[in-house]
Amino acid sequence: MNKTALKPARKIHKYLGYLLALQIFAWLLGGFVMSAIPLEMVHGKHLAQRQLENPFQATDYTASLDSIKHAIVNLQKIEYTHFLERPIIKVTGKSIHFFDGQSGMPVKPPSESQIRQQANAHYLGNAQPATVKLLEKGPREVQYRQNIWRVEYEDWVSTTIYLDSNTGQVITVRSTLWRIFDFFWMLHIMDYDERDDFNNPLLISFSATSVLFCISGMILLLQSPPWRRRRIQRN
Repeated sequence: MNKTALKPARKIHKYLGYLLALQIFAWLLGGFVMSAIPLEMVHGKHLAQRQLENPFQATDYTASLDSIKHAIVNLQKIEYTHFLERPIIKVTGKSIHFFDGQSGMPVKPPSESQIRQQANAHYLGNAQPATVKLLEKGPREVQYRQNIWRVEYEDWVSTTIYLDSNTGQVITVRSTLWRIFDFFWMLHIMDYDERDDFNNPLLISFSATSVLFCISGMILLLQSPPWRRRRIQRN
């Protein structure tokens, strides 16, 4: 193909390369990092359990369900659960309520000491908590939930367990591995704010530009195709 005819393609390819170089590198590096870290490790399943097996039997819940039902508006569901060494009845109505499974009294929010015990019960490692803190508003990694406990451990990945301040139930588990994955996910989808918009205009624009970059590169391959080189070598 005439080199003059390919001149526009060379220019387009060159300038698109300048524009896309860093982002394409970020996509490639992010893809490598995210594929190299197993999702089970990202989610922290090897660090802490989300749920613990209920050690209580149905007969251990001696509270009167009738009195509990009368106290709930628009009753929808009743569940038997537990917190530390106490059986708990979880009742879902217009909102969620927790009652002592034996006395039937509403359960008070757990203390810091109880939160520490609860986190340790879920934690699968051997480290001790570095910090135990009640947050009015959590960080982005827990969707900015309000009134939660943050328990961080002194292990190599800074395992962090978030718990509900009213019930002591585990909300989620985070770690350094999750934060690394989240950082490269941010670079990958180019959402530098909330990191959850996979259809943002910036990503769509760069993706479209990358397609043009690829097309211009394919056109430039026609300048010296392999079959033409073989023909020249034979001559």
